Amino acid sequence: MNTAILQTTYFGPIQWYQKLHRFDHCMIEQHDSYQKQTYRNRCLIATANGVQALTVPVEHNDDKTLVKDLRISDHNQWRRIHWNALQSAYSESPFFEYYADDIRPFFEKRYDFLIDFNEAIRETVCKLIDIQPQIEYTSAYNNQWLETTDYRDVIHAKHPRPDDDFKAEPYWQVFQHKHGFLPNLSILDLLFCMGPESVFYL
Repeated sequence: MNTAILQTTYFGPIQWYQKLHRFDHCMIEQHDSYQKQTYRNRCLIATANGVQALTVPVEHNDDKTLVKDLRISDHNQWRRIHWNALQSAYSESPFFEYYADDIRPFFEKRYDFLIDFNEAIRETVCKLIDIQPQIEYTSAYNNQWLETTDYRDVIHAKHPRPDDDFKAEPYWQVFQHKHGFLPNLSILDLLFCMGPESVFYL
């Protein structure tokens, strides 16, 4: 059995969902320390002005807060802002209306912990794409896992590392005529643009 270990993500990038689809078994890290500007609590979408980051505000005292203990903050009406941004970016995409009723509840219901929020999102997105990953959660933090492909620092929002198994092949995007193809955005970009064919892209 081939196993990948991954960070938790908020509407993670296409590369992250590719691992869920291609590996027999995936472990979600929940005992790492929180770091800013990662996919743990941000996703990237394509807008009329280019790539936009949507960030879930979190409450943390310091960088030693474990991801499993990370609470979502309710300030700045971020849920409304994120949903409005998605509507603005993808209302003209072929499949936005088709999936909107599945995605909107994540911006209406309150979750206390980021890991619970992210996992609820992952479960829904996997159903929509029609993939059935075998998921396990880490029980402790290890720098190295035996017989495991470690993507925790490879799939990174600011400092991605080389990944020979992932090539961002172009697909149709809403604002491609303005910005060209924008690779490895949130899985929502693929879902809203490609719909049921998303699984073939992965």
